[in-house]
Amino acid sequence: MRRRAFITLLGGAGAWPLAAWAQQPGKLPTIGFFGVSTPLNWNPWTAAFVQRLRELGWIEGRTVAIEYRWAEGRHERYSEIATEFVRLKVDVILTAGGAVPAAKQATSTIPIVFAIAVDPVGSGFQILHELLPDLQRMAIIGNVDYDAAVREIGEVQAAAAKLGLNVDVLKIRHARDVVPAFETLKSGTQALYVCPDALVNANHARINTLALGSRLATMHGVRDYLGAGGLMSYGASTTDLFRRAGDLVDKILKGAKPADLPVEQPTKFDLVINLVTARALGLTVPPTLLARADEVIE
Repeated sequence: MRRRAFITLLGGAGAWPLAAWAQQPGKLPTIGFFGVSTPLNWNPWTAAFVQRLRELGWIEGRTVAIEYRWAEGRHERYSEIATEFVRLKVDVILTAGGAVPAAKQATSTIPIVFAIAVDPVGSGFQILHELLPDLQRMAIIGNVDYDAAVREIGEVQAAAAKLGLNVDVLKIRHARDVVPAFETLKSGTQALYVCPDALVNANHARINTLALGSRLATMHGVRDYLGAGGLMSYGASTTDLFRRAGDLVDKILKGAKPADLPVEQPTKFDLVINLVTARALGLTVPPTLLARADEVIE
């Protein structure tokens, strides 16, 4: 299985050309930066986006304005933020997968660029099984209010069934559900597959801490989660996706029509292994797996 992340855009019959802004003294083109998690969790991605804009000539506060809003992993904030961006009349909205429906519902005229959306055609599930050849029982944790996570849970369950594995689903909808979810773990559970979304993003450190305490090997789709004690990740570089989102925003702000810009998807996927966590779990990573890793954290 492979994880595919998308950079694409939606909505908007067009974008304001630079000449239009020239007729409005004092008004800078404005980007609505819709963070579905927290500023801390998104910091590397935000920095990559802003840096790419700078490279393209867009200097925050001088040639472009950026309005930042953070949902902090709370789905109920999505519509509120999207509606606020419409009221502010931003020229383009940048966000990630889970917030896209709310943004689309709020506006049909403002272009929407989303840097990430998970298509669960696959992931590093087989890699996890390669590390734990005696794997018999595993758990999946995911936000069951997020459609992509629900689909991904189904994909992993189907793959696990083919291998004869027992699988339990830890269902979460809010941050307060994380600890009780772990309390439902059954005896003999060896691994935890983590389905990424805004809620998990905001709580990945807590999830990894609980997983370590339960002696579970974790598989993530986002490399940034490993710094909090995750074991492995397999997926596209989120930082690179946000840099590329900067290119799309640049084109829109210069007058390109969203309908003329194609959907893009990455071609390179990185396998990252955290040996610090592996040692803490008493796991020995096979040399063949280490040799295939794009990055090893020691």
